[in-house]
Amino acid sequence: MSARVFFVSGIDTDIGKTYATGYLARLWNDEGIVTLTQKPVQTGVEEGLGDIATHCALMGTPLPSGEEAALRLPQVFAYPASPHFAAQQEGKEVDVEAIDAATAQLALRCERLLLEGAGGLMVPLTPTFLQIDFIAQRGYEVILVTSGRLGSINHTLLSLEALRSRGLKLHTLVFNEVCSGEDDEVANNTKAYLQHYLNTYFPQTHFTTLSKM
Repeated sequence: MSARVFFVSGIDTDIGKTYATGYLARLWNDEGIVTLTQKPVQTGVEEGLGDIATHCALMGTPLPSGEEAALRLPQVFAYPASPHFAAQQEGKEVDVEAIDAATAQLALRCERLLLEGAGGLMVPLTPTFLQIDFIAQRGYEVILVTSGRLGSINHTLLSLEALRSRGLKLHTLVFNEVCSGEDDEVANNTKAYLQHYLNTYFPQTHFTTLSKM
């Protein structure tokens, strides 16, 4: 068994990628599709499992330990910054080969594997290598998380243009109402606009809403 791999990115930081990743993993597991999650690069964490712990809480699964934990979280840096800069603070560089090796092993243990990225598509993993380049080289399908807060239309369309320019497949656009701000009119209009845009330019893409609790 080798998993179908999806890369979860967002239009910005703090847009709800972690929640969306855990939610989708739980949904697919409930449907009988064996799904695991990975955080290839975690920054801003000195100890613990960071976003993987949140994934597990949402999925209702125990925290991984030992080898499993290392595979789920292959690169960790304490400084809360972009991966390239966080790694520099420790005199290191993001080890892309180590990430690939961990992903390959995890992919043998499930049917679907969700990789939660760091920040947005254009975040640098190294000074010369962007996250979107990492995705493109591996041909991963993308799940993009957006919201209804002011500015989301612009940020979403820029992200979609970046995906299209590299020939990447957008599997799902996740509209996160939890991060949509206080103006419901703006949020509702943004949601309607993005749905229409997808129907016009990305007709094969799924649209999923994460509702407010």
